Amino acid sequence: MGDPKKPRKKYSTPKHPWRSDQLSQELYIIGTYGLRNKRELWKVHTELSRIRKQARMLLAAPQEIRVKKEKELLSSLINMGVVNSNSSLDDVLGLTVENLLERRLQTIVWRKGIAISPYQARQLITHGHIMIDDKIVTRPGYIVRRDEYDKVRLSENSVIKGQVLSV
Repeated sequence: MGDPKKPRKKYSTPKHPWRSDQLSQELYIIGTYGLRNKRELWKVHTELSRIRKQARMLLAAPQEIRVKKEKELLSSLINMGVVNSNSSLDDVLGLTVENLLERRLQTIVWRKGIAISPYQARQLITHGHIMIDDKIVTRPGYIVRRDEYDKVRLSENSVIKGQVLSV
C-alpha cells in the first residue's frame, strides 16, 4: 500500500521529452486549448492510450468476449461524445488527443461563445460562473458528456451575466 495522502500519478511522461517536433506539437496544443501546463496534456495522452489499448485487446480477444466488451467500450465512448453511434473499434483506434480535448468543459465554454478565448473560459470556470444543468462546475478539465452539452451555461447569479465579455 502507499501513502493515502500521496495519490498515484494519473499520467505518464514522454519517453523522449526533448524532441523538438514533440515539444512544438505540445506547445501548439497547449496554446490552442488553453491548458495550464503539460501535465494536463499528458493526462489526456494517458487516457487516450488506455482507451486505445482496450480497443487493441478487444480486437485480439475471442469472439464471445469481444462482442460484450466491445458494446461496453463503445457505449461509454458514445456517452462521452468522443465517437458517433455507428462507430467501430477501428474508429476508436483512430482517436486523437484533440478528440478528447474537445470534450473538456473549458473547450466547450469557449466553442459555445460564452468566453472569447480558452483562457477566459478557464477563468470563468474556476471562478464559479459556469453551470451544467443546475450545478456549478469549477473544474476546467471536466469531461462533458453528450447529454450534458446543451446544459452548459452561464450561472444565473453570476456578476458577469449582463456584461459584454472582451479581451
